[in-house]
Amino acid sequence: MSVLVDTSVWIDYFRSGKNCEKLDFLIDENLVVINDLILAELVPFLRVRNHRKIIRILNDINRLHMLIDWSEIIDYQCRCLKNGINGMGIPDLIIAQNAKQNNCEIYSFDNHFRLMSGALKLKLVE
Repeated sequence: MSVLVDTSVWIDYFRSGKNCEKLDFLIDENLVVINDLILAELVPFLRVRNHRKIIRILNDINRLHMLIDWSEIIDYQCRCLKNGINGMGIPDLIIAQNAKQNNCEIYSFDNHFRLMSGALKLKLVE
């Protein structure tokens, strides 16, 4: 099963590499996918710091097509609120939707995905 690697994991990977074993395994097994939203969060900082090689590597990762269903995003937000999950950002909801549309697991260090995993039936990498 493909794994959509969230921005939080990439940032940690490039900054410190402390938690790199799992991501290295996913890369070696060719399971990693990315989407345009995650790239839009990562690339500007990399571009400002002139990290062209990292940008090329990220752009070479299999990219999921994004089809945002805004009605579903609203439904996701309502489900989160009904489950006491407040302050859920729209980007995280879009990432969750994209992973579900493509039957992917999500790998993230962001606690938001854990909080909403039950309400939205997300598959998370443990």
